[in-house]
Amino acid sequence: MARPTDRPGAGRWVPGDTPDVGRLARAARECRGCELWHDATQVVFSSGPPDAALVLVGEQPGDREDREGEPFVGPAGRVLEDALEAAGIDVGTVYLTNAVKHFRHVELPERGRRRLHKTPAVAHVRACLPWLEAELAAVRPRVVVALGSTAARAVLGRPARVGELRGRVLDAPEDGAAVVVTTHPSALLRLRDRSGWDEAFAALVADLATAARAARDT
Repeated sequence: MARPTDRPGAGRWVPGDTPDVGRLARAARECRGCELWHDATQVVFSSGPPDAALVLVGEQPGDREDREGEPFVGPAGRVLEDALEAAGIDVGTVYLTNAVKHFRHVELPERGRRRLHKTPAVAHVRACLPWLEAELAAVRPRVVVALGSTAARAVLGRPARVGELRGRVLDAPEDGAAVVVTTHPSALLRLRDRSGWDEAFAALVADLATAARAARDT
């Protein structure tokens, strides 16, 4: 068994050949590619059609996702679902996943052991990258939407600023998918009942609509 501080990377747990999404999800349950598995409830892999034209990649599972084992089922997921609907995209047609498959968090004993999100380190993104690469190879989407800077780093393979890249269709690499970078829906949660919410939500919807059009036209 791996120690909590080990980060050997997920590569040794990813099945060889060209596995389908179901096989990848089953194999990911045993992943010890970084230490995050140690404090997480379970791995959170993906949901959605295994042949979707549009793949949405987030940062990592949140508290509710960690408990339920499904991506985007918490508050940020509800914002994303609303934005997809506003963009004319059926949420059932998109493949949802995260750059990091285990929930990184800190516990606050003084608040009844409440678990607070902690942004994954670059090392966690690198350790988990073989899963995302295998997913994209299995699904073969036309467009990948990176939700936030952590997802953009994983998808693009380099540091990325959302403000500099968002809303544009970035050229696909050879045998790969085009990429659209936008904000993570969790960023909108901080604007609830404050000025700027309507503008931020509209911008997310516009970026998702751009990705959907690119997926249709590719």
